[in-house]
Amino acid sequence: MIKYAYSRQGFLLLLALLLAVPAAWAQAPVKPSSSKVLQDLKKLNVLGSVLYIAAHPDDENTRLITYLSNEKLYNTGYLAVTRGDGGQNLIGPEISEGLGIIRTQELLQARRTDGGQQFFTRANDFGFSKDPEETFTIWDKEQVLADMVYVIRKFRPDVMVTRFSPEPSGTHGHHTSSAILAAEAFDAAADPKRFPEQLKYVEVWQPKRLLWNTGVWSFGNQAEFEKYVKELLTIDVGAYNPLLGKSYGEIAAESRSMHKSQGFGATGSRGVALEYLKHTKGARAEKELFEGINTSWSRVKGGEKVEKLIQKAIDTYNPAVPAAVVPTLIAAKKELDKIPEGYWKRVKQEELQDVIQEALGLYLEVTANDFAATPGQPVKLQVEAINRSAVPVTLQRIGYSFASKDTTLNKPLQNNEPLLYNATATLPQDMPYSQPYWLRKQGTVGMFAVENQQEVGLPENAPAAQATFTLQVAGQPLEVKVPIVYKRTDPVEGEVYRPFVVTPPVFVNISEKVYMFASQEPKQVQVLVKSGKDNIAGNVKLQLPQGWRAEPASVPFNLKSKGAELPVSFTVYPPQGQQEATLQAVTTVDGKNYSQGLNVINYSHIPAQVTLPDARAKIVKLDLQKKGQKVGYVMGAGDDIPTSLQQIGYDVSLLQEGDMRLSNLQQFDAIILGVRAYNTVERLKFYQPTLLKYVENGGNLIVQYNTNHSLVIPDVAPYPLKLSRDRVTVEDAEVRLLQPGHPVLNTPNKITQKDFDGWVQERGLYFPNEWSDKFQAILSSNDPGEPARNGGLLVAPYGKGNYIYTGYSWFRELPAGVPGAYRLFANLISLGNHASGANGEAKSSANK
Repeated sequence: MIKYAYSRQGFLLLLALLLAVPAAWAQAPVKPSSSKVLQDLKKLNVLGSVLYIAAHPDDENTRLITYLSNEKLYNTGYLAVTRGDGGQNLIGPEISEGLGIIRTQELLQARRTDGGQQFFTRANDFGFSKDPEETFTIWDKEQVLADMVYVIRKFRPDVMVTRFSPEPSGTHGHHTSSAILAAEAFDAAADPKRFPEQLKYVEVWQPKRLLWNTGVWSFGNQAEFEKYVKELLTIDVGAYNPLLGKSYGEIAAESRSMHKSQGFGATGSRGVALEYLKHTKGARAEKELFEGINTSWSRVKGGEKVEKLIQKAIDTYNPAVPAAVVPTLIAAKKELDKIPEGYWKRVKQEELQDVIQEALGLYLEVTANDFAATPGQPVKLQVEAINRSAVPVTLQRIGYSFASKDTTLNKPLQNNEPLLYNATATLPQDMPYSQPYWLRKQGTVGMFAVENQQEVGLPENAPAAQATFTLQVAGQPLEVKVPIVYKRTDPVEGEVYRPFVVTPPVFVNISEKVYMFASQEPKQVQVLVKSGKDNIAGNVKLQLPQGWRAEPASVPFNLKSKGAELPVSFTVYPPQGQQEATLQAVTTVDGKNYSQGLNVINYSHIPAQVTLPDARAKIVKLDLQKKGQKVGYVMGAGDDIPTSLQQIGYDVSLLQEGDMRLSNLQQFDAIILGVRAYNTVERLKFYQPTLLKYVENGGNLIVQYNTNHSLVIPDVAPYPLKLSRDRVTVEDAEVRLLQPGHPVLNTPNKITQKDFDGWVQERGLYFPNEWSDKFQAILSSNDPGEPARNGGLLVAPYGKGNYIYTGYSWFRELPAGVPGAYRLFANLISLGNHASGANGEAKSSANK
C-alpha cells in the first residue's frame, strides 16, 4: 500500500476519497447511463447516512440497503464484522483466508450492485460459534469494538441498523455479538475518552438512533409477530425505480446473488415488500426512519446556495444532453468550495466531482502492459482520455502516485476525440508489495493483525498505483484519480480488467500445504521458482527443523524472462517418531532472501486477486497403518481431501459420470462422497442405487456431512437417518469412544483420546440426531453446557459392506495435517466387513 504523510486536513481529504472510491477499485471505468446521472444528481441534495451492521458476508439485508441507497439516496454502508473466512466454499477449494478474500470481493460486487459501501473489522471468522460468550473468548472484544467505533466515527451514520438482536437466541454467536458490539459502539463513538488514539484521524460522532431489523422469523411464528408489529417501524421497500428500470427487490436479488461461494443466488421480487425495525437506542422514531434528522443542505453552514444550484440542475436536466447541466454544477462547486471544512463538504465535493465527470461523458483510463511489476521496474502505460460533450475540457497534466514528476500536456479534449498515448514510469525500489493488508502479519485465531489505524475498516487495499488527471472544465479546476489497472481482451468474455499489483522479483511456491510421512520413506517436495521480472538468478533451498534432512542442500536457478519457471525437486527425509514441524522454501538473489509464493484467486464474478503467502508447508511424521489402496472420490462442494489421502499413499480417483458403473466401482476399497455432495451433485439421485449396490456387494461407502436442506434425494442412507443442525464448534471438546471395541477404532490404528488433539476450528457439523438401530454410534462429543452429540460418526452394515455417515470436519482436519484425523480416517477406509461383528449395542437416538 502507498504510504503518505499528512496534516490532519490532508488526511481528512484522503478519508473522503477512500469513502468514495472503494466500490470502484480494480474495476473498469464507470460508464453511467443518462438516467443514472439524474439519480446521482438527486443524491447530491441528500445529506444523510445509515450504517447496517451484521457479522458475516451474506448477513446483510440487501433489499433494505438497496432501498436506503437508491430510493432515499442516503449514504448507506454495510459493516461486516468478519470476512467470512470460517465458512464453506461452494465454488472452489479455498477455505480460511482464501475464502475470506473471495467473500470480501463478493461483498464489494454486491455493494457495486445495490449502491452501498463496505466496511470490516479485524475480527476473523473462526467458524461457527453458538453464543457470544464463546465468541468473545476468541475475538478480542475491545479491539473489535474499537474498529466498529472507528468506522462509525469515519462514516458518521445518522442511523445504525443491526441485522440481529443483542439478546441471546438460537442464532450464530457471531450474530448476537455483532449486535452487542453495535449497541456499545453507538455510545462509545461519541465518548472522547473511548479510543482517544483514533481522534488524530477522526472526530467523535453520536448517531441519532439504533434499530434492529427484525421480522416474523425472530418471533417464531406469525401469531407472535402480530402481537408486536404495532410497536415496530414498518417500511415498504418494494418500490420501482424508473431511472434504474428495476424494483428494489430485483436489484437486491442481483446483489445477493453475488454471494456465489455460498450458493445464495436469489430471484427478484416486485411489489410491496415490508421491512420491520425495532427501536434499540437513541431517539425513538414513530413513523419515519430518519424522523427528526435534517438531511438537507441546511445542516451545513452556507449550504443553501449549493442546494439551490443543484436543484436547478435537477430541474433543467435533459437526459438527451446531460452535459448541459455542467455549468450549473461548476457554479455549485464554486459555492461548495467556499463552505467551511467539514464532513459533508468533503463527501459532497467527491460526489459532485463524480457527477460532473459522468455528465461530461468523461472517460479516463490508465492501463499497464502487465498485471504485475516489481519495485524498481519500469512499467509501460497506455493512457486514454476522452470528453464526450461540447463543454470545454483541457487535460493539463497527469501524475502518478509512485512518480515524483507529472507529465504536462495542456491538451484540449475535443468532443468525442480520444487522446491516446503511451508512457513509461518506474516503480520506486521501496514500493510495498500488494499483499492484502490484513494478511501482512500473523494474527491470532480470532483477530487479524493490522498496525495502520488508517487501514482499519477498509474492504481492501488502496490501489497499488494511481494516476491523477488534472483538468480544466469550463475554466474551473477538476482533479480525478483513477487506479492503474491491467486490461486484456478475452476471446470469450471480451474486455477483462484486473488489479495492477506490485510483487517480489521472484516467487517460490511449494506444491502442497501439508506433507504427511506415514513411514520412514522420504518424500519428494516439489518447489516451483517463478520470476517476477527478466534476468533473475540465485539459488533455492529448504529450511528444515532439526532431525529432518533435504537433498540437495540447494539448487541454482537462472531465469531469463519474466514469468519463466523452474520446477525443483527436493528429497526430504523424516526423523524417527511422530512429529509435527514446518519447512520453508527460500530463494536468495543478490544476497537478499525471498520466501513469498504467488497465489492467484480467479473467478469470473470477482476481480482476480493476488496474495503472496509465505512458502511454508506443514510436515508431519505420522504413526500410521492402513489397509486398502484404491479410493474413489465423488467431489461435492469442493475440498482438498483427495490430495490429503494421496499424501499418505492412497491411489485416489475422482469419479465422473462415466465412472459410476457398478463394474467399475467394485475395484475400489472405499468410495468417499465429498462434503455436501447430496446438496450439490444433482446426479447423485441417479447414482444412489448403484452406490448402495456397491455397498451391498461388499463395498465401503463413506458419506461426509450434508446440510439438512436442499438435498437432491430425501434418503441419503440405506436406513432411516435424519440430519440436523447439531454441531460441536469447540475444536478441543472432549470426544468419547462409545464403541471402544469397534474395528473402526482399532484397525489398523488404535485410536485413543490423543488422536483428537490439535483439531482446528471445530469437531464437526450437521450431525444426524435420529437414526435406525442398524447404525452404531462410534463417537460422542458436545460443546460446553449441551447434551451429548452422538451422531458424528455412524456405521451400519449393509449387505456384505459398510455404510458410514460422518459429520466430523475431515475437510478441515486433513488439509491442516492433524495426525489423529488421518489415523481415524484411514480406519474408515480400511473398515472392510468388520462393522457387522463389532462389540457394543447399536444406538437408535442421539440421547440414548
